[in-house]
Amino acid sequence: MAQTRDRILFSREQIQERVAELGKQLSADYKDGEVVVVSLLRGSFIFTADLVREMDMPVNVDFMTTSSYGHGETSAGRVEIVHDIRTEVEGKDVLVVDDILDTGITMRGVVEHLKLKNPRTLKTCTFLDKPSRRQVDVTLDYTGYTIEDLFVAGYGLNLGDHARNLPYIFVRETVEE
Repeated sequence: MAQTRDRILFSREQIQERVAELGKQLSADYKDGEVVVVSLLRGSFIFTADLVREMDMPVNVDFMTTSSYGHGETSAGRVEIVHDIRTEVEGKDVLVVDDILDTGITMRGVVEHLKLKNPRTLKTCTFLDKPSRRQVDVTLDYTGYTIEDLFVAGYGLNLGDHARNLPYIFVRETVEE
């Protein structure tokens, strides 16, 4: 009979170390000004909070809610902007932060939407990158880790309506008894 078990992919300590490195890199790259961080809800809120605390510079944080997965494990193939940012970004440096880049559909839709607001620069940052699942061409400027084609949860990533609150990232595996 098959059962499932959770295998930790990235521990709390590994996550904290990588987020600190990203924060230092972003602080250096944006050292001459302010950046508007656009966090894609709901998955990236924990990563965004940790990341901006590691950035030693002026940071304006705003949120955008998108939907492309619902409660499933596969993308619906389109992105819907449920809630747009409130910050005026024309002429400003913008950094879009998400939890994971998978098919690229959400990030591409968000980038295309934000380009219409005429930011000075527009860059992207995800904690996880899963290039083997890419369906559209997307430029990723910053990433925490590149992973294989695994369904992951924890650290903001959901498993249905749960697991976002876990301080680590895990893979649910099926094991035979």
